[in-house]
Amino acid sequence: MPVFHLMLVALIQGITEFLPVSSSGHLILLPSLTGMEDQGQVIDVAVHVGTLFAVVLYFWADVREALAGTGRLLRGRVDTPGAKLALCLAIATGPVILAGLAMKLTGLDDALRSVTVIAWSMLVFGLVLWWADRTGKDHKQAADWTPWEALKLGLWQAVALIPGTSRSGITITGARRMGYNRSDAARIAMLMSIPTILASGTLLGLEVATTANAAAARDGAIAAAMAFVAALGALSLMMRLLRSVSFTPYVVYRIIFGVILLVIAYS
Repeated sequence: MPVFHLMLVALIQGITEFLPVSSSGHLILLPSLTGMEDQGQVIDVAVHVGTLFAVVLYFWADVREALAGTGRLLRGRVDTPGAKLALCLAIATGPVILAGLAMKLTGLDDALRSVTVIAWSMLVFGLVLWWADRTGKDHKQAADWTPWEALKLGLWQAVALIPGTSRSGITITGARRMGYNRSDAARIAMLMSIPTILASGTLLGLEVATTANAAAARDGAIAAAMAFVAALGALSLMMRLLRSVSFTPYVVYRIIFGVILLVIAYS
């Protein structure tokens, strides 16, 4: 695959994975709007791995705490912040895995990969994010996260299987409605992305493990590295901006992009 194509896919995935603008929607649109061939599952796996490393590195303190708590959780003890975080992440990941398997088995995942669906998802869920951000309170912090809230956010996250919704956007929406401040809503959403990306990346990896070759492995390594750099930069910038800026700029982008896509879809 040409390096420019690899770079384009990696930058789109890296920049949009953690911003509330839908990375999957942008990647689905890339071949249909540019005429480029689909990047294929090997590259999909690679860019997911790159973004996974980026979020793990950025939130390493939380990840380390959750890993330490996992051992206690497996022994049936939820008596430390790390064990509680590990439990919440496990609960929050369940709905999206179950919903994803159901969509794959029924073929619904392929049926939803259209410009029209992405356009309406961009618009509708962008406005829902704006509403949640404007009306949400700021009385909770990430340390207040409970297993019951994790289940509810897991259900919100499952909605992101609709292309154009944005996994980070919909979970931030849910967290803001629960009363978490912007930074901690984003922090919870990013931590939820780790097991979700790991699960989806593993599933894709198993599918392509028997077909990958040396050239594909080389392209994947290049794409993963570029996606890592792009994701780390975008994530760092967003978390800094949230100290003083709302989610409105992302909503405006979603609305403009959604309207453009609707014009394309119905023209």
